[in-house]
Formats: sequence, structure tokens, C-alpha cells
Amino acid sequence: MVCVRCTQGGIVSSQTSRSLGPRSRWLGLAVLTLPVILTSMDITILHIAIPTITHELTPSPSQTLWILDAYGFLLAGLLIVMGNIGDRIGRRRLLLIGAAVFGMASTLAAFAPTSEVLIAARALMGIGGATLMPSTLSLIRNMFTDPAERTRAIGIWTASLSGGIALGPIIGGLLLEAFWWGSVFLINVPVIVLLLVLAPRLVPEYRSPTSARLDVLSVLLSFAAIIPVVWAIKTAAEELALTPAAVVGLVVGVLAGTVFLIRQRRLQSPLVDVRLFANPRFSGAVLGAGLAMFSLVGVMLYSAQYLQLVAGLSPLLAALAMLPIMVAVGGMSVLASVLVPRFGYPLVFGAGAAVAAGGMLVLSRVPVDDGLIVAIVSSAFIGAGIAPMMTLATDVVVGSAPPNRSGAASALSETAAELGAALGIAVLGSIGTALYRSRVLDGVPDDLPPDATEVISSSLGAAISVAEQLPTEAATHLANLARHAFVDGLGAATVTGGLVLVATAIVCPILLHRGRASAQSTHPTADTEN
Repeated sequence: MVCVRCTQGGIVSSQTSRSLGPRSRWLGLAVLTLPVILTSMDITILHIAIPTITHELTPSPSQTLWILDAYGFLLAGLLIVMGNIGDRIGRRRLLLIGAAVFGMASTLAAFAPTSEVLIAARALMGIGGATLMPSTLSLIRNMFTDPAERTRAIGIWTASLSGGIALGPIIGGLLLEAFWWGSVFLINVPVIVLLLVLAPRLVPEYRSPTSARLDVLSVLLSFAAIIPVVWAIKTAAEELALTPAAVVGLVVGVLAGTVFLIRQRRLQSPLVDVRLFANPRFSGAVLGAGLAMFSLVGVMLYSAQYLQLVAGLSPLLAALAMLPIMVAVGGMSVLASVLVPRFGYPLVFGAGAAVAAGGMLVLSRVPVDDGLIVAIVSSAFIGAGIAPMMTLATDVVVGSAPPNRSGAASALSETAAELGAALGIAVLGSIGTALYRSRVLDGVPDDLPPDATEVISSSLGAAISVAEQLPTEAATHLANLARHAFVDGLGAATVTGGLVLVATAIVCPILLHRGRASAQSTHPTADTEN
């Protein structure tokens, strides 16, 4: 295999992007959507399965959140690192290595006998997933050099990302109807095998012509900035107080993040090229991607549990009830590329954030009884608003990076999205959990044993399991108490997410508009409408 230098700065191991025919490019894109769907689906597939897992493995409240979050945080924490490694060793090679790790970790998760093993397997899945996301996006950046083609390709990529997030609970519901909870992980394996077979044949290799050493200290600092903050948030929610340990965690995380940013400015080959953030357009896109996922994923966690544990739907019916969300996400991801030429990035992005915020605020008012239609319709509006935000943010980020740094820039975009998703689960999940625990502990009967009280206060699913073992009258009282407490927590979390989106609808379009104005003043003849 002969390597030739791409005219735009990357290296293609077999052929340049210009020599790829249209059929080859689009077939390669179809293959690259497979890992995108899988990694995004695994962010939300547990939302529909967590009640069953809670019943089978009886995790503590903290373990439940880590089962949900271990994947997302390792994914977010390693995306930038893996994007840089892909630029150095080859993006397709990294994609194949990560796919193998992801498949093995999925198998381990499927047969995990304890909560601890499941958390470890989810963390390993996050490591594998972190190699897949930046690899796919940077490969697309180099395969599609024509801006119009690239916008369409990124629209399909984003639809795959958003669709996977929406598809997760649906696939999970279908699997849980027929199989055990481990099937929600085992479904990944045949798709990974298909990817390992097709990618070497249909996806060309790319890597950067430069290979600067990876700064290990920056990697460690990036983790030190994320993990303590997340741990502090979870601890405060579990203890219903900001403990001294939680404060220390917050301080350590903030200090590590500050040192990380200072170090990136001084390095010749930084892990994060902070100079990119000097462009308001780039900053607005990255911020928008993170806040969009923060709100979407945090709320979808509650939607899936509401449909099953409050509305009383089976996993299959709950999955079917979430179909409108998937349709809205997929449709608006594609429609965004049609709306932008007419209205421009700032207006379409801001309108999407406003629509999603409206859906959040409506969902916050969902009642305990007869709230099914409100939950479905409001969730669909949330998905319809988030989808164009993600599409446009990704397009802006990828289009603004030079080809030889496309892996790292793609990783920045994905890091913002995945970190936003993980923080959404942590922050919104912690807000809901804190209010749920407070309401349940205030209303639980005094004659209930302390151990049972602790179990009931851990989650709605655990409370329902305890209620099933009590006499009818006591069971009804406990179930109603837990459901009302859960809906109160849902309301607080969705109001928070809605307010975040309102701020996003104001701030991010301003940044996108300033970036466009700056580009126009620098290049008056450039086409900057998009």
C-alpha cells in the first residue's frame, strides 16, 4: 500500500479523497454511521433498562448513577486524547482498535454478575467508544472535501448521532420484552463485527503528516478537571447536602481545569488547541453542542422511567411511545441543512433551542395521572429542537478546522457533546434524585424498617419493588408517594434543563453571528451566510 500526501495536509494510505468516487464516498459514510449509532445509542439504551437492572442487581443510588455515567464520562474524558492519537497513528486504524475494545466490553457488560462489574464494563465501553466518535467525524472531513457534500454528509452523521440517542430506549424496550437485561449490550457485538469486516474495504486511511508527542500531563489534568467535579455533584445529591468532601472535589476540579488551560496555551502541540476558541463562531458551536446534549440526555432519562414506572407501560410500549422523538430528531437533523441557506445558522440554531426549551417547560408540568400524551408530545418537541442544534454545531466545528487537525477539532466537538450528556445525567439526575429522596423521606411511614427506607429513597424502581411486597393498602400508599416524589424531581430537572436552553437560545446565536460578521470583515467576498 503506497502512501501519498493529500493536497490539504492529511495523509491517505491508499488513495486521496479527490480520487474517491461518489459511490465510494457515500458507501464509506454508510459504514461510518454504524459506530456513531452504537456509541450514541449506548448513552440512552440504559434509560429503558435501568428499572430492570435495579431490580436484578440492586445497586446503591451512587452505583445506579455510575452505571449510567461511567460510559459517558470515560467517553468524554478520552475523546480529545483519542482524536489526537488518531491524527498520529491513522484514524481508520484507531477506529478498528476501538471497535474491538467496544465489542469485548459490551460482552462483559451483558454478562456482568454485579453492579461493580457492570460499572467497570461500562467504563471500558467508554474507552472504546472514545476512539470511534472523533475517528468517524475526521474521516468524513477528509473524505468529503466539497463543502456542500460535506454539509449533507455531516447532516447524515448528526442524524445518526441524534437518532442513536433516540433509538436507544426503543431498541432497549424491544430487547427487554423478549430477553434479559444483558441483551441491551450484547446487541452491539454483531454490529461491531460488521464494522470490522467492512471498514478496511470501504473506508480509506488518513493520518496527519506531523506526529508530535502526546502530552501525558495534559491527559492527566483533563481527567483531574472532570472526575472530581462529577463526583462532588453526585455526592451532594446522595447526601442532600454540600459536604466538605464535595467542596474539596469541586475545588480540585476547577484548579486542575485552570492549570490544564494554562498549559495548553504554552504547548507547541497542545492537547486542546485553545486558539480555536478565539473564533466566536467556533465557541458558540461547541458551547451549543454541549448544552444541547446536557438538556436532552438528562431529560430522556426521566422520560423513559416516567413511561414505565409512572404511566405503567411495559418496556415495549414505552419504547413505542418514544418513536415520535426518534422521528422528530431524524427529520429535523436532515431539515436543518435545508433551512440554513434560507435563514442562516444563528436563527435556525436559536429557534431550535427555543423549541426545545418550550418542550422542557411543558414536560415539567406533566401530571402523575393521565400524563402520557403530555410526556410524548413534549419530548418530541424537545428532540425536534435539539436535532438542528447538533447538526449545525457539528458542521461549524468541522468546517472551521484545518484538515491536519480535523481529528482533534472533531474530538473537541464530540467532547463538548458527550461531556454535556454525561453532565446532564449527573446534574439533572442529581437534582431529580435529591428532590425525590427529600420527598420520600418526608412521607415514608415511621414503622418502616431503616433498611427498607434507604432502599425506597434510592430510586422509584426500588420503591415500586418494595411496595409489591407490602399489604395492598400500604403498597398503594408507598407507590403513590414514590411516584409523586419522582414527578416532583422530574419537574425540577426539566425546568433546569429548560432554563439552560433559554440561555442557549440567546447566547449561542449571538456568538455565531459575531463569528460570521468577523469572517465577512476578513474575507468580504466569502460566502458566510451559512
